[in-house]
Amino acid sequence: MTRVGFVGLGNIGKPMALRLAAAEDVDLTVHDVAPEPVAELVAAGASAAGSAAELAATCDVVCVMVRDDDQVRAVAAEVGTGPVLVVHSTVAPGTPAELEAQGHRVLDAPVSGGPMGAAEGTLAIMVGGPDDAFELARPALEAMGTKVVHAGPVGAGTRFKLARNLMHFVSFTAAMEASRLAEAAGLDVAELGRVVRHTDALTGGPGAIMLRDTTAPIPPDDFWFGVLGHVRALGEKDLAFAIALADELGVDVPLARDALPRLGKELGLP
Repeated sequence: MTRVGFVGLGNIGKPMALRLAAAEDVDLTVHDVAPEPVAELVAAGASAAGSAAELAATCDVVCVMVRDDDQVRAVAAEVGTGPVLVVHSTVAPGTPAELEAQGHRVLDAPVSGGPMGAAEGTLAIMVGGPDDAFELARPALEAMGTKVVHAGPVGAGTRFKLARNLMHFVSFTAAMEASRLAEAAGLDVAELGRVVRHTDALTGGPGAIMLRDTTAPIPPDDFWFGVLGHVRALGEKDLAFAIALADELGVDVPLARDALPRLGKELGLP
């Protein structure tokens, strides 16, 4: 049994902890300032601790899912340097190394997949930290996620998550730009969203283009040169048409205008 503590039973933390409570190889203790989620976890088989310090005294691994860097630092100070501190919160790039420099055994392990992935135990968990700490925490991580990536040393998990979320939120911005264009054209914006979700489920969405293990320019004799050259041709054609429609309708589409001249270069093409 791996003795695991969990601090922070919020929107994503609570379903993550419930997955741990259901795991046969995890002995779970939880703590939160709100009594209701603690009671729910106790009903699911976990033990409750009155403080993070009390929890840490009986645990080998302490998972932390709180709001921000300051709360992470406060919990870390209570937990001390005994157990492995697994930081699931998305923090600033330098915070994991800062905690390590204070003597904590740190895994920065932010998650992707939202409350639904947390509830289903299908999160992606991106982990930075030493091998021995990762192996100790692995049973807990694998109880909460189906894609657990040991990305490298301390800080690598956070950098991984920030790169992932850069694409996530830029894509949100592009989605709203497309929605404004559709609305100006007299189309059903909600139906556009349904079409996007349907086709992204088939094609993989923006991540479908992430096929290579480098961003270096593609030599002409490389297999991907022809494949991504075709993507570029289609993309430039359709972006040009979309920008022309936006001009006709008086819709501002700055992301589309920026993407058109950059698409080929970003794909690694000359």
